[in-house]
Amino acid sequence: MGGFFAVASKEDCVFDLFFGTDYHSHLGTRRAGMAVYSEENGFDKAIHNIENAPFRTKFTSESNTMHGTLGIGCISDFEAQPILVRSHHGTFAITTVGKINNSDEIVGEILKEHTHFFEMQNGSINQTELVAAIINQKENFIEGIKYAQEIIDGSMSMLILTPKGIYAARDKLGRTPIVIGKKEDGCCASFESFAYLNLGYSDEKELGPGEIAVMDADGVKTLVAPGKDMKICTFLWVYYGYPSSSYEGISVERMRYNCGKCLAARDSAKPDTVAGIPDSGIAHAVGYANASGVQFSRPFVKYTPTWPRSFMPTHQSKRNLIAKMKLIPIHDLIDQKSLLLIDDSIVRGTQLRETTEFLYNSGAKEVHIRTGCPPLLFGCKYLNFSRSTSEMELITRRVIKELEGCDPDEETLREYADPDSEKYNTMVEKIREKLHFTSLGYLRLDDMIKSVGIDPSKLCTYCWSGKE
Repeated sequence: MGGFFAVASKEDCVFDLFFGTDYHSHLGTRRAGMAVYSEENGFDKAIHNIENAPFRTKFTSESNTMHGTLGIGCISDFEAQPILVRSHHGTFAITTVGKINNSDEIVGEILKEHTHFFEMQNGSINQTELVAAIINQKENFIEGIKYAQEIIDGSMSMLILTPKGIYAARDKLGRTPIVIGKKEDGCCASFESFAYLNLGYSDEKELGPGEIAVMDADGVKTLVAPGKDMKICTFLWVYYGYPSSSYEGISVERMRYNCGKCLAARDSAKPDTVAGIPDSGIAHAVGYANASGVQFSRPFVKYTPTWPRSFMPTHQSKRNLIAKMKLIPIHDLIDQKSLLLIDDSIVRGTQLRETTEFLYNSGAKEVHIRTGCPPLLFGCKYLNFSRSTSEMELITRRVIKELEGCDPDEETLREYADPDSEKYNTMVEKIREKLHFTSLGYLRLDDMIKSVGIDPSKLCTYCWSGKE
């Protein structure tokens, strides 16, 4: 995944850019960058690896030495960006959030013109550079951005820094957000709506699907009107969004609280206490507790002062150990208790199984698990989610393959997605056995959609339903 932030200011923008970008640290763990422009010094850019140190640490020097009135910044799980480009449009910097499924096809078309060289990393082309190359095929930025949105299979939102202003373009179906904030001496554009609040900006507008706008220190102007169709990613509310985030006017915290209420309404378990897996399961647990009357507790806490999210070894077994080491038990809230834990989702299941074993070893009598979304069955085709790198890493797909004796086709998978089917119940029970839970329950898709509270046709639920 990834997030970005932009500032156009009458004064130096780097302070706001630095902290606004830093507020996106929950969305990426590998690369981060900032690019700024000033009339006096032109463009300046910095990119750092943040795998073993947080954004603030790596960019402390740049926060003091970079200067400009226009700037963009990003944090990413994938390509290094922003990139700086010189073309017939002049010099510009660009950062993106999204996924390109047909990059080889697009590259082939561009290379036919003998007009572009691409930098390779681990055999892959930087998708932000590819977007810049697509834009450069047209005579101006607006036509270039529209062209990119038309030909990219997947999704693509972007910020483009030019000497005259910053272009902000939301992907064609609005799968990811871009929000505009405003204060007396400038404007900002942000993936996360909360990222600018403590910097003194107030909400101005949220770009619609496919909308292209340009902003400078005086304000923001729509250049291409938004489309009518939207498919915003529901997983933003489920997992990626910070509790204080809001998308389409619906806060992440409220949505998760509603999910907890829906889980309680359908549950027959009688635990002593209910708890959320820190941190994204907390709101679910509060909603469940308030709806059911079961006491909310915190039987373990997450120790994070010296454990930045980005500090993760590459080997999966070590990653699991690090995740486990962050959780500190509170024994008198665990010993001889029947616990119900709520997590946002189950992907591989490894960490949740180890958390359950850790609770049993700490004296828990029962550990019931509930999840804040339906079973994940399909790999996302539209966004680069690091949480589920391949479909066969999903515990649901491994279990279904065991039950079917072969890799399932899409029709079979949809049978397993139906919470009223026998196949669904068999799958859930098999997962429960493998992960050693006392009981296991998933939120239903219809309850999750109801918890968001916007028109279901505007939500992408492909990873659960397989339906576009």
